[in-house]
Amino acid sequence: MSDPTVKDISKKLNVLISLTLRQLLQDKEFSQTRKRKQGAGNLARYLADMGIDSKDIAEILGAPLASVRTLLTPQRRR
Repeated sequence: MSDPTVKDISKKLNVLISLTLRQLLQDKEFSQTRKRKQGAGNLARYLADMGIDSKDIAEILGAPLASVRTLLTPQRRR
């Protein structure tokens, strides 16, 4: 497979994971109006433990990449 094809498949899978996660969490709000997502740290660590890259986790959770990286640093795991 070519690199653009892999990136396209990755984006589509991220959307599916995000929608499934929202359904499991019973999140009815799909807008980005909330400033902070509650429980994003636990979800970010869970997805990271599954081997998902930080960039993909940020896309799935709808959070900034810098925030996800901060949440995944060992000092933040209390």
